[in-house]
Amino acid sequence: MAQGVVQVTHTSSSRWRRRTGEYESLAAALDAAAEGDVLSVNPGTYRENLVVEKVITLRAAEGPGSVRIAPPAGVALTVRAAATVQDLSVEGQDTSAAALLVESATPELTGLRVSTRSAVGIEVRDGARPTVRRCTVDNPAGLGISVLEAAGGLFEECEVVAAGQTGISVRGGASPRLERCRVRNASGAGISLTGEGTVAEAVGCEVYEVKGTGVQVASRAAGHLTECQVHRTTGDGITLDTDAVLTLSDCDIHDVPENAVDLRSRAVLTLTRTTVRRFGRNGLSVWDPGTRVDANQCEIHDSQGDYPAVWVSDGAAVVLDSCRVHDVPDALFVLDRGSRADVVDSDISQVRNTAVSVSDGATVQLDDCRIREASTGAWFRDHGSGGTLSACTIDDTATGVIVTKGADPTLERCVVTNPAEAGFYVSAGGRGTFTGCRVTGSRGYGFHIIDGCRSTLTRCRTERCARGGYEFAEPGPVTEDCTGDQSGERRTVPESPGVPAPAGERQPAAASFGLLGGLPVTPTGGTEAASVPAPSPAGDTRPSDEVLAELDALVGLENVKREVRSLIDLIAVGRRRREAGLKAPSPRRHLVFTGSPGTGKTTVARLYGEILATLGVLERGHLVEVARVDLVGEHIGSTAIRTQEAFERARGGVLFIDEAYALAPEDSGRDFGREAIDTLVKLMEDHRDAVVVIVAGYTAEMEHFLSANPGVASRFSRTITFDDYTPVELLRIVRAQAEEHEYQLSEDTGEALYKYFTAIPKGPAFGNGRTARQTFEAMVERHAGRLARISEPSHEELQLLYPEDLPPLP
Repeated sequence: MAQGVVQVTHTSSSRWRRRTGEYESLAAALDAAAEGDVLSVNPGTYRENLVVEKVITLRAAEGPGSVRIAPPAGVALTVRAAATVQDLSVEGQDTSAAALLVESATPELTGLRVSTRSAVGIEVRDGARPTVRRCTVDNPAGLGISVLEAAGGLFEECEVVAAGQTGISVRGGASPRLERCRVRNASGAGISLTGEGTVAEAVGCEVYEVKGTGVQVASRAAGHLTECQVHRTTGDGITLDTDAVLTLSDCDIHDVPENAVDLRSRAVLTLTRTTVRRFGRNGLSVWDPGTRVDANQCEIHDSQGDYPAVWVSDGAAVVLDSCRVHDVPDALFVLDRGSRADVVDSDISQVRNTAVSVSDGATVQLDDCRIREASTGAWFRDHGSGGTLSACTIDDTATGVIVTKGADPTLERCVVTNPAEAGFYVSAGGRGTFTGCRVTGSRGYGFHIIDGCRSTLTRCRTERCARGGYEFAEPGPVTEDCTGDQSGERRTVPESPGVPAPAGERQPAAASFGLLGGLPVTPTGGTEAASVPAPSPAGDTRPSDEVLAELDALVGLENVKREVRSLIDLIAVGRRRREAGLKAPSPRRHLVFTGSPGTGKTTVARLYGEILATLGVLERGHLVEVARVDLVGEHIGSTAIRTQEAFERARGGVLFIDEAYALAPEDSGRDFGREAIDTLVKLMEDHRDAVVVIVAGYTAEMEHFLSANPGVASRFSRTITFDDYTPVELLRIVRAQAEEHEYQLSEDTGEALYKYFTAIPKGPAFGNGRTARQTFEAMVERHAGRLARISEPSHEELQLLYPEDLPPLP
């Protein structure tokens, strides 16, 4: 039975004959009301199922909260006319029906509070287009608001305070507009748009405290969000799936434990002046062919997890124009063939790992971008991966650009400043074309190209690089018109017969830059176009006497030669004892090389592998040189995979880890170097006869590395220290270089060189054998400048180097 009295003002009569009637039930009042009448409902609880089918006004006489419509079952309030309903509390108890249903009409609903445990709080369907203002829905049992079946309308300043399922569900071709609405405490999605023809627009709305996804768009639905916030969800912030289309303008997605935005299956997202921050996984996660993101003037920052800020894979595409990405583990990670990212006039900074990572055949295009304060500026990881970096600056990174495993990017007019390790690092068969690029202020090398990688360098320049402008392995890059601020940085002179270059100092067989470009170079095998040469099988190795003779021919290193010979003798005799049926010692063959750069560590490691192959200890004896960047990944599990791959490449030979102490920095934090060490130790134990591991680096740093990692130290048989070259030994190297290239030292030039090497500073920039060869190269350049002013120099003048050809002391 109804409680209270309904007062109806009949406005259909003329003003002076207006009459008022009172009814004991709402149903009776609705029956008696005429079009345009006002039903003013006195306070009370009305347990009736109301159906409004006339253009009337239905309101609470004493304001919001005074009238409760609460039937025991069914739809509490149905509106099928352009009526006005104000300030009522609607309570439903039917889990199979809506509490408030709007059908085929354009009513105005204002100030309603729907507190219910129904299937739906407010349902709008059958083409209805209501205007709903300042209404609240509290429905912990089902949907908050549902708009379907081509319905629409305006929802203004409405709030879903709780929903057992989706907060606002739009489907079936519906097209509502939401203005300044709020959705919170939903247990499904905050807002869900589904189905072809479904289009929703939201302005100034907020979705938060959702146990699931904040905004979900799927199955060809479309949405437009302007000045909206999505935050504090338990799932993704925003998801798009199956041809969904969404635009975000001036929005803020933040404090999301999963992906801030996730797109799949040909979905398209456009972001303008939108901020994505404090996310647990990816800021933008973009998957599948045809899926695309276009972001303009957006900011992505403050990742809370260990995942890339922007993830592009499976053939998807992303465009970032005038965007900022900062304070993240990785900024942009693009992988899989067909995946692409185009970044224009954007800033990427404060990246814990890699700013731009490209792998598995993906490509990127970066134009006029600025990368700073990252571990690695850009990393092209493997075969088929590439793209173009044009007019980009990379500042304050450990390494500016890394190219590995057959990747082949193009870099034009890029500038790397203040890298800690190298400006450009190419290894493991990487290629790359570098045109007009510059490295300034490197604390390591400018261009460091190892493993015989066949990159192309044109009009590149290095300035103030502590360890040298260019460091190439043989056969190395093709170069043209490349320069450095020191003449000695222009190229690494090829190894001379009987005087092999010290560690890492092997010159490509076909270099063409600098004044020495026209000098005869003896190829070491293969063609100029050859890629990384495959290691020779054991059957093709040189005789042990020949290899030992090359070892003995190295300048200096007497202590090293004794240590290596002692170890080789022990291995050889042990093999003979086993052949004789006697017990033989099983010495660990893994070594630690300590010493300064340019002292021959890589060369000795290569010869050591060859000798072990001739003794039958190793199958092939080839050398695989790696550094931290080749072993350590940015994500959990990736480091172990990379370390295993490097170990496999070295199977049957020597794995040479340069600057191994970088795997265990003193301030390790969340660094994955420890994972590389642990993986390496296990591989050394499980495959103890397959690979010889040599770790190398500065003496003090390697001592700290071994003391900090006792598990590693126990795997190595001995430490061999490579002393710095003496002035006499440096002079011998220069004499050998001169003889190789058909130059001669005058009688007093040798003494001048000895004094020069005695006086030269022995700081971090001192490169031992490299310094000797750079000095010789500088002398050749100065000699050429001197003779260029002589019209017809004699044969002797073309050969003789004089003291005045010595460069000034650095």
